[in-house]
Amino acid sequence: MKKETLSKKFEEAVAVVNNYTEPLPADLLLKLYAYYKIANKNYNNPGSKTPLINAFKANALIQAQNIGREDAMKSYIALVKKEIKK
Repeated sequence: MKKETLSKKFEEAVAVVNNYTEPLPADLLLKLYAYYKIANKNYNNPGSKTPLINAFKANALIQAQNIGREDAMKSYIALVKKEIKK
């Protein structure tokens, strides 16, 4: 897949998640969070005011730390297709 096509599909998947109004399972949200952060090369610490949420987010990032940027985009897109766009 070309980089432009991958980026466009990734942005479309992000828009789907951002516009989704039903509650999503926490484990799905954490995976999406980690893939999103890696895809955008944003390695800042989680910004929640709740330490427990920060711990879960940090753990999700640690679990996905060996994934490259393109693979993170592809994984994000696949998760959205599988779990949200049924």
